[in-house]
Amino acid sequence: MRYFQQLLNEEQQGIFHVSPASFTKNSEREFLAYAIGPLLYMPGTRKQIADEIISTKHGSLVSIVICLEDAIGDNQVAEAESTLVAQINQLALVTNNRRVTEDDIPLIFVRVREPDQIKRIVNLLGENSFFLTGFVFPKFTVSNAEEYFQTLQECNKKIGIRLYGMPILESPEIIYKETRIGALVEIRRILEKYRELVLNVRIGATDFSSLFGLRRRHDITIYDVSVIRDCIVDIVNILGRRESGYVISGPVWEYFNGQKGKGFGRYSQVDYEEGLIREVLLDQENGLFGKTIIHPTHLKVVQSLYVVSYEEYTDALTIISNANGDLGVVKSDYENKMNEIKPHLSWARKILIRAQIYGVYHAQNSYRNILIDKAHV
Repeated sequence: MRYFQQLLNEEQQGIFHVSPASFTKNSEREFLAYAIGPLLYMPGTRKQIADEIISTKHGSLVSIVICLEDAIGDNQVAEAESTLVAQINQLALVTNNRRVTEDDIPLIFVRVREPDQIKRIVNLLGENSFFLTGFVFPKFTVSNAEEYFQTLQECNKKIGIRLYGMPILESPEIIYKETRIGALVEIRRILEKYRELVLNVRIGATDFSSLFGLRRRHDITIYDVSVIRDCIVDIVNILGRRESGYVISGPVWEYFNGQKGKGFGRYSQVDYEEGLIREVLLDQENGLFGKTIIHPTHLKVVQSLYVVSYEEYTDALTIISNANGDLGVVKSDYENKMNEIKPHLSWARKILIRAQIYGVYHAQNSYRNILIDKAHV
């Protein structure tokens, strides 16, 4: 699979200076951590997931979560597990019949309720567990961290493949100031123990907000909510450091276009989209990459913002090409900034990973070029 596949097959491919590369669930871990991009949540009770993947209903959908936790009712767990297994088995069937290839199937994750559910899903799927990329661990804390990863490790050994874990930080001990730093330091220790199984770390801003009775409006970013911003700062500080850090994903964006003529009040779809754009840009500025989304209309917005600009790309190439120690600083090709080789080297490496996954715009293009044509991609 690769981003913007349909766009690249059409005349608009001139948008890109460098086209996105292909990848699979078996690509390198560091690559996949950035490739997840906008991660679309779907409730486990949804019976159309396989059909929508087969028909490419959502265009360049690259990663999904089938949720067995908050997206379903407590009385729907058995139904959701059964539906999940049926959907994965359907994908396996059409793959075996060569109606689709493995490369056509997005990265699929399952959000479980507790560690034992990982075992249950793997046992139910058997060899079709191959179609999963990993599991999402909600309410991830010091008290359950080891059990989550030990369970995942055991299942991987049993089925002979590597499934990844993505913990979600969303519990009181993380957001409450008096326990936060100690909890994050201990979580970092545990994550390091299982580093090869950690794909990225996610932030549950909705659960954090609920502890204070808060909910941001569509025109307010999560960074405008001071108590959440304060927590994100510490998460990035402890878990996102340059050499030993993890990819940390941005919190969910929960606003989307409702039924025609409803759902906006005095606001338009453009207002909702601009709010998402602002938040994704702030995610990147604050060290977060990737976005939890709950509606397909978010896909192209987030994906388009992850394409690297031509200016960023040339700066990154300049920095990497001069990392041999001969120079300490180089003027940018745009002659509008200095590129310091050592301080900017880590940034440059991340930019080139993004460029490989999402592509690079031509000098005159930006995310707006994709959003204008998003109805066709």
